[in-house]
Amino acid sequence: MSKVLVVDDDEAFRILYRNWLDQEYKITLVSSGCEAIECFRRVRPDLVVLDTHTPETHGLGTIQQILSIDSQVPIILHSSYSSHKDNFQSWSADAYVEKSTDLSELKQNIKTLLAGSRRPIQKV
Repeated sequence: MSKVLVVDDDEAFRILYRNWLDQEYKITLVSSGCEAIECFRRVRPDLVVLDTHTPETHGLGTIQQILSIDSQVPIILHSSYSSHKDNFQSWSADAYVEKSTDLSELKQNIKTLLAGSRRPIQKV
């Protein structure tokens, strides 16, 4: 079973992630960028889902820290702020999915990236 690290400071979204993803993946949930780095080192997940607004460390900075540990791990930015797509720091992520309570698009991106495709699924 693939390990997925999910970083989101919103407890309601963490519950939603667990409910939607826990049957297919081994999910680890954390609420901040600092927790994410510590957990990443310990758990070594196969994929990271990262909110761009997290306490202590901004999500975009967290990407760079994670990639400095493992440059091959797929990262999906999951954010309510579509403006981050234009920030060059977000370009290191393999996919960018706008937050919604419908996690279908996120689940499809997770499945695709874990299957080995490094090309994100983009909405047209």
